[in-house]
Amino acid sequence: MTAPHARIARLTPALAAFAAAVVGAINVASALTPTIRWRGHLLLDFEPVEAMRLLHAIALPTGTALLLVAPYLLKRRRRAWQVAVVLMLALGLLDLFKGLDFEEAAITWMCAALLVRGRAAFTVDHDAITPRSAVWRVPLLGAFGLALAGAAAWASQGHPSLSSVARETWDLMRWQSGPLHLDDMPLAAIVHGIEVGTLLAMAYVTFRPLAGPRALPSASARSAAAALVRAHGADTLSFFKLRADKHYFFSADRSAFVGYRVENGVLLLSGDPVGPDGALGDLVAQVRGFAELRGLRLGAVGASERLRPLYERVGLRTLYLGDEAIIDIDSFSLEGRPIRKVRQSVSRLEKAGYSARLESVTALDPAEIEAVEAVLERGREGAPERGFSMAMDSIRSEHNADTLVLLARDESDPGRPIRGVLHFVPCYGRSAMSLSFMRRDPGTPNGLTEFMVVQAIELLRKRGVQEMSLNFAAFARWLHSPRHVTERALGKLIALGNPFFQIESLYRFNAKFFPRWEPRYLVYEGALGLPRAGLAAMWAEGQLPKPLELSPVVAGGRRGIPSAR
Repeated sequence: MTAPHARIARLTPALAAFAAAVVGAINVASALTPTIRWRGHLLLDFEPVEAMRLLHAIALPTGTALLLVAPYLLKRRRRAWQVAVVLMLALGLLDLFKGLDFEEAAITWMCAALLVRGRAAFTVDHDAITPRSAVWRVPLLGAFGLALAGAAAWASQGHPSLSSVARETWDLMRWQSGPLHLDDMPLAAIVHGIEVGTLLAMAYVTFRPLAGPRALPSASARSAAAALVRAHGADTLSFFKLRADKHYFFSADRSAFVGYRVENGVLLLSGDPVGPDGALGDLVAQVRGFAELRGLRLGAVGASERLRPLYERVGLRTLYLGDEAIIDIDSFSLEGRPIRKVRQSVSRLEKAGYSARLESVTALDPAEIEAVEAVLERGREGAPERGFSMAMDSIRSEHNADTLVLLARDESDPGRPIRGVLHFVPCYGRSAMSLSFMRRDPGTPNGLTEFMVVQAIELLRKRGVQEMSLNFAAFARWLHSPRHVTERALGKLIALGNPFFQIESLYRFNAKFFPRWEPRYLVYEGALGLPRAGLAAMWAEGQLPKPLELSPVVAGGRRGIPSAR
């Protein structure tokens, strides 16, 4: 497809919505105005005046229905396209037989022809019409709205006869005066409100898109995903796709998959797809088609530099999101002046009687698991749990055989209680571990988090691990090495928001360990898709509360602020 044709295809839904709105408005205006006299006299040779009045009455709700359909054409709903074509064909006939309105009929049918020509742009599918489908709620909604309007008319005039109520309700819903003469009373506005609300509800039910999976993946799907992570999960974020709260989409041959969640109308991928490189391009194209059928935009949070070109090749856009701090374990050292503050923290905690042990999660006994979970809970200090693409949701994962925990104990306390916890997940295919949780008891000494990180580096080195993914620092490059004036200005703006999101604090904590910075990206669809994808990512990661949630916005968890003071 050439560039001009592709641009026209992208604009088709907007043009169709505009055309439907114009045609609907024209036909509503035509239905509310009298027929041109000479055309009316000519029509009387073919049909009685009662038929002309009836057709005028039918044209009004038909044109109104087209106005209701227009927004759903903009959303590329296939059923809306079908209904719009039928309504336009019917309106053209009504225009001819209610008043010989040749002009309106020509415009209406021309727009119908353009809709038919652009049918390929309406890709959003719907649930099939079955006895259990949502579309059968339409007559129920209509009956409910009609009953409410009738009840309002009946209660307004001292309980008149049912025939008078029925006639008054019908006339009010046609925006005309009835036998009870309620059209100039507040009740008329109430009935009209009920009518409009009922129509909007009916349109929503009729045109809502095919729903995504509601049930979380089955045990077999989770096992298949875990097998693919073990075979191809070299990325530091791959293991986090095994969180229990994610949906999975597998490629047609099930050789690759993505983990995702739907937020804010965005099918949001968690990091990169997992699978052999040769399968990832087809997988992204397939998941994009899956999203389009459901009226969703495709996005991803935490996409890597390596796969950034893959997203851009299929027409998606990317925005620098921040940097992941990767520590080279082999070269890490506490020697030298630049790292002296970390060295002093480690020395101080050792003198205070703190020790650290690195264990497999499966080696912990039930009492230790409970103690670890208690520290994780206390370490949140009332903040909501964070994480989607860069943290696990629990240390009790069914796939925790290869995960490790570092337990920091207070040896000066006779009970040797656990005071701090680091939780690591594996990166398969490379000698690396990725940090999931970083928590400590409130009230523990300053520097405990630095102590745990250094101890983890030393203990992982003894196990032959070469790299440790520490934390994700949002927009870190703009803070530590901006490339131009714009990035410098953005870095200063982010610093102003540090009291709320503590972005700069997290960057400074990571920088203490002199890591290698690896960029991560937000992937979004369409020039105007960035705000939607950004909000979806913040909701998914727990960095912003959803409208119905009142929990405070504070950082925490693995890729949020560590409990360093």
